Amino acid sequence: MSGHSKFANIKHKKEKNDAKKGKIFTVIGREIAVAVKEGGADPANNSRLRDVIAKAKANNMPNDTIDRGIKKAAGDANSVNYEFITYEGYGPSGIAIIVDTLTDNKNRTAANVRSAFTKGNGNMGTSGCVSYMFDKKGQIIIDKEECEMDADDLMMICLDAGAEDFSEEEDSFEVLTDPADFSAVREALEGEGIAMISAEVTMIPQNYVTLSDEDAIKNLQKTLDLLDDDDDVQNVYHNWDE
Repeated sequence: MSGHSKFANIKHKKEKNDAKKGKIFTVIGREIAVAVKEGGADPANNSRLRDVIAKAKANNMPNDTIDRGIKKAAGDANSVNYEFITYEGYGPSGIAIIVDTLTDNKNRTAANVRSAFTKGNGNMGTSGCVSYMFDKKGQIIIDKEECEMDADDLMMICLDAGAEDFSEEEDSFEVLTDPADFSAVREALEGEGIAMISAEVTMIPQNYVTLSDEDAIKNLQKTLDLLDDDDDVQNVYHNWDE
């Protein structure tokens, strides 16, 4: 792999997000609502809902909060309709940024995302302008300290379930899948009682860019912080080597 510690990055994100549990729960709550509307309220028959529930648990969302979200989405036929929209653009020094949103107001969301790019001295681009620099993959991170299974046995479980790649980092194992095989691999690990600190379909940069200019770093961080604070924003992907 690239030598980046995925686990360290995940931990950094989680520590940052711990202070924003409300934001995280709002994001996941919207994903639950969409998953229920699209595939029903029974996780046994809705793989997308199962994946969102796993994500909720990884972020320490209480079970009763998850259950309430499912019941609310299932019982409210007139609930707000959310729409997935992805924006792409460039931060300072050409850093590639992809922003996934889930919104009930496209005009508001587009204006907020554009503002975040502008305030960080970047610019929003057209669809496809940077996404070709990323690979869409299912990514599962397993903390070595939480996993008692031998690495070779763990790798075989993953590969047998359909994983594309298994790698060992200093403090973690990383499993990559085709997005279509993500649910099967995640459920195979869940069935073996393997704790996952992160399991999601994500966009992985093909190459990372290092920034040395302090102003560029400050401006990029401003854009990322503004996006992170926006409730409509679900995920932000970039190729900055932090």
